[in-house]
Amino acid sequence: MNNSFSASGKLYLIPTTLGDSDPLEVLPASVQREVERINTFIVENEKTARRAIKKLVPSKSQPSLNLFLLNKHTDPADIPGFLKPCKEGVDVGLLSEAGCPGVADPGADIVKIAHREGIKVVPMVGPSSILLAMMASGMNGQNFAFNGYLPIDKAARKNEIKSLERLSQEKDQAQLFIETPYRNNKMLEDLVQYLHPATRVCVACDITLSTEYIVTKPISEWAKTKVDLHKRPTIFILQKEF
Repeated sequence: MNNSFSASGKLYLIPTTLGDSDPLEVLPASVQREVERINTFIVENEKTARRAIKKLVPSKSQPSLNLFLLNKHTDPADIPGFLKPCKEGVDVGLLSEAGCPGVADPGADIVKIAHREGIKVVPMVGPSSILLAMMASGMNGQNFAFNGYLPIDKAARKNEIKSLERLSQEKDQAQLFIETPYRNNKMLEDLVQYLHPATRVCVACDITLSTEYIVTKPISEWAKTKVDLHKRPTIFILQKEF
């Protein structure tokens, strides 16, 4: 592994908003400056990336943009070539669809290659739904784990929910996970059905948006709560205490 920076171009990890909000409300001016300066970006979706760039820097020339697509359809053999501009002295921006690149995000593959190739990686400040939810949950911020998506199969999902509950108690560890937005309501129903009444659950929805909803309470209280999470980006956190 090459531990020195052999390339003069850098890889900037550029965060975006978590939804349709004013980017300058949640992103520092430094992000705007770099997006204004950089013309080569690695993105998940060209249309949404162009929209995000336009919203942050309205004056930026769209024809000047050089975009590499990194998503589930990308041929893995093509990915290393996305960093070729860095080796030629050109800075490249890795732009997330929402929040911070590299965290629950395919951009981690690019960052891994950048380190291997001796390309300097520059993370930029921006909103992370995982960290913001954890901050606002009131749960153990010194020991937590992000588990991504839980199984879709009913029996497997039940077992995973109960396993996470056991882990949270045994390790005093908050357990975070997400669901496809159109199945959020079913997820909350499953948590109410399978978890112990005293287990605390945080539902953090539409973080940083005007419709933001962040509430933590025991399952016994969630069983009596009506909230519509349908198609709203949501982080779930559970913790069963001693």
